Parts: sequence; structure tokens; C-alpha cells
Amino acid sequence: MQIDYKNKGLILLKKGQKGIIHAIFSRFGLVLLLLILQVLILFGIFQWFEEFLPHIFGGTILLTFVMVIYLLNSSINPTAKITWLIVILLLPVFGVLLFCYTQSNIGHRALKERTHQIIMATKNRILQSGQAMGELLEANPQVASLAHYMQRSGCHPVYNHTAVTYFPLGEEKFEEMLRQLEEAEHFIFMEYFIVDEGLMWGKVLEILARKAKEGVDVRVMYDGSCEFALLPRDYPRRLKALGIKCKVFAPVSPFVSTHYNYRDHRKILVIDGHTAFNGGVNLADEYINQKEKFGHWKDVAVMVKGEAVKSFTLMFLQMWGITEKEDETAHFLSYPALPQEAKGFVIPYGDCPLDNDKLGERVYMDILNRALDYVHIMTPYLILDGEMETALKFAAERGVEVILLLPGIPDKAIPYALAKTHYASLLESGVKIYEYTPGFVHAKAFVSDAKEAVVGTINLDYRSLYHHFECATYMYNTDCIAKIEEDFQACLAKSRLVDTERVRHEKWTVKLIGRVMKAVAPLL
Repeated sequence: MQIDYKNKGLILLKKGQKGIIHAIFSRFGLVLLLLILQVLILFGIFQWFEEFLPHIFGGTILLTFVMVIYLLNSSINPTAKITWLIVILLLPVFGVLLFCYTQSNIGHRALKERTHQIIMATKNRILQSGQAMGELLEANPQVASLAHYMQRSGCHPVYNHTAVTYFPLGEEKFEEMLRQLEEAEHFIFMEYFIVDEGLMWGKVLEILARKAKEGVDVRVMYDGSCEFALLPRDYPRRLKALGIKCKVFAPVSPFVSTHYNYRDHRKILVIDGHTAFNGGVNLADEYINQKEKFGHWKDVAVMVKGEAVKSFTLMFLQMWGITEKEDETAHFLSYPALPQEAKGFVIPYGDCPLDNDKLGERVYMDILNRALDYVHIMTPYLILDGEMETALKFAAERGVEVILLLPGIPDKAIPYALAKTHYASLLESGVKIYEYTPGFVHAKAFVSDAKEAVVGTINLDYRSLYHHFECATYMYNTDCIAKIEEDFQACLAKSRLVDTERVRHEKWTVKLIGRVMKAVAPLL
């Protein structure tokens, strides 16, 4: 292993780029394999069983009919149901194979069972403070009802006396993160979707390595998708050489599995149980505008201090514990976190794709349904199901000012085109849409009525709402909410308003891509 200390902090030089096996066993590789298989099957049918074609054709019709009846009576999300109907009607062989695969639980049954075991074993590790819930009930009974639901769906208590600091840019979060890491004495837990070598990760890693030598328990967890383009397969071993414990969530392996469909999209940093960071900022240079990819990168984050940090500690340990036998939650939750001189209420929460509670989407929808004055939203992607689109439109039709702030420079062509397919319908209901002219909006934030807000990792798209492990910080009447709204307004001043005329004159290629891909949007 080589180590480079020049200019960018500690960097473990990458070597051994990814092989073709990684591509083969990705979701794209699976779909491609099934397509090729269908072509070969159909070719073989026509060549070798020509005299039986009427029987085969009849069997295909019967199979399609059975699948249509099954789908119409299933509990699948209505938008996804339409997608599956289209796929199976157009491509019976491929469609049925793909559907059976995605519903088979191949590879993730063990993950689901283990995750359920951990959540059940630890759901009472943090008890809800009667005082905090009582004060919230008195302040706003409707928000207290939301808090009750969030506690029911997992271990997500409501906290008071918790300080929240808002960072309107990844650069500001990065600076404060370095300062807080330097203060660590007992443990550092980091769980991020993306880790990429460069200035940001180099400086962080330099501190982590030094703290590990001092005896601090340092743990790093990142998603297995990093192995495709960012980090080598042996990176955990390289970090172990520095005294850092490291795990990869759902690492790539030569076994086809639906496990790969569920990614760890969370961004959590916990320091000594009293300080936590959450938001959209990953550990890569574009997030702090050290590397330009799609113009100026707009991202946001929050720092939480106080008892609410325990919830982030628990979320990290639950994910870390999926491959562990020992339950460490009681030990690490025993570290004290002093009450802060701060007003309002805070609920850190996580969303798990393996249960029936779509917590991320329901929190957003609850805010939209209760809003009286405004709901202002920053999101990089807008790939909506029927329920979320209806909630946005209904809020606007009730007279609530609903504003969506989206990227002016997209990072991906297909999600950008899919977002455009919702514009006309939303605009017709009175939703206002702005595109951030300087570049790409990666922030995931809701702010409403100057009283409540959410900052976290949850996008307005299918993958984030249905297929990813996510997390966020819900806030009611905290001091930083005014700063979130102020930042939103500052971004609007740099953004262009989308009107019906602009939608009408959108490039025909973008319209075509969006309309075609909308049929399979839930599968992307």
C-alpha cells in the first residue's frame, strides 16, 4: 500500500481498477443478461419449434393474462403496478422473468430478517421523554401526531433542548466537521453513500488515522456502489492498516441478488455521542466545490448537538450490526450528551426499504397536507409517484405557496427528462418551479410556514423513497429554520422561473426521453 501525503491530506493510492465482473453482476448487467436470454429463447423458438408456434403463442397470451390479473390484485404501489403491466404486455418473457426476480427476495431475505431482528432488539434502547412529547403536544397537536407515527415506525423519539446548526454549503459543513473531529475523545462513526479520494476525504482521513492511534474507536461504513468507480475492493483492509474499522454495505460479489437493489444512501457522522452531522453532503470533492462537475454544487447539511444525537448513534449501530453478533447499542448510547440551550423540537429518523412504512415519503406528505402558508423544497430529482404528485398539487390548490428548487445543470440525462414530465401538471395546479442557474442542486430540504423543516438524504424519486436506506432530521420551531428559509430565498434569486411557455418549448429529445422512460421510471 502506498500513501501520499502531498497537498490533499492522507490518500491511499488506488490500484487495480474494477474488472468486468463488477459490471456483469450489477443491476444493469442483470437486465442486459435477461434481454439477451430472451432474444436467444425467441430465436430458438422460431428456429427449432416452428410447427409449435401457435401453441407457444397461446401459452404466452395465457401467461400474460395470468400476470395481469395477479398485478391488478397485488399490493404493489399503483405507479409501479402500471410499469410492470407495460413491461409484461410488451415483453412477456423478459417481463415475467424480471418481475419474478425482483419479487423473489433472492439474496435479501437474510438482510431483511437480520435488519428486523436488530430493529426489534434495539427499538426500546431510547425511551421517549414524556416531557418532550407533552411540550410538543401542547405546542402543536398535529406535529405531535406525526411524532407519534415516527416513534411507532421505529425508534425515532422527539427531543427538546437540542441545538441544530444549518450549513447552506458543503464547504461550511466540511470546515466545521474537521473542527469537531479534532475534538473526538471516545468514538467516531461515519456512514456515507459515497467516499472518494481527494482533498475532502484526504483531510478527514488524516484526522481519523491520528485519532485511531490515540485510541479513539473509529468506524467507517460506505455503500458498495463505491466499488464500481471510486474505491478498490481492498479499501477496508487499507483503512484497517491505519487502525480504522471499515465495512462496505452490500459489496459487489459474483452472485446475482436482489440485495443490490437496496443501497445505503445515508450520510451520518457521530462524534462521542454528543455531536452529529446529517444532510446531503458526501465525502467527495464536488460536494465542497473543489472539483467542478455540473457547475456550482449546491448542498446543505445540519449539525445536531444534544440528546437527539443518540438517534443517529443508534441508526449507525443498527446498520453496522447487520453483520455483527454482538449488540453494542447499550454501551455507546450510555455516553452523555448535555442538554443544550435551544428552543424547538428535533426528531432524527431513518427510512428502511425493507418494511411497510414509507416514512420518508409520509413525513414529506404530512408537511404538505398541514401547510397553511408555504412549503419550499430543494431536491435534485423529481420522479414522482401518483400520491406525492397529488400531495404537491393539492397543497398548491389549497392556496399554499409550493415552490420546487431543482438543478439548472443536471447530473443525469434520464432523471432530468423524467422531472420535466411532471412540470406541466404541477404548474397547472399552481406549483412554482425554479431551476438553479449556477449549477446542480443536490440538497434535500423542506421548509414550511417558518415553523418546521427537514434536512437529510431523502430525494423526491422512487429509489430514495422506496429502495434506499435513508435518514433525515425533522425540526419544529428550532432557531435554524429561519436560516433555511433565508438560504432558500437566496437560491431563488439565482434561479430561473419555469413557466408553461418554457415547458412547451423544451427540446423534443428531452420530451421524448422523458415520456418513454416514464413507463419504466419505478424500475430505474
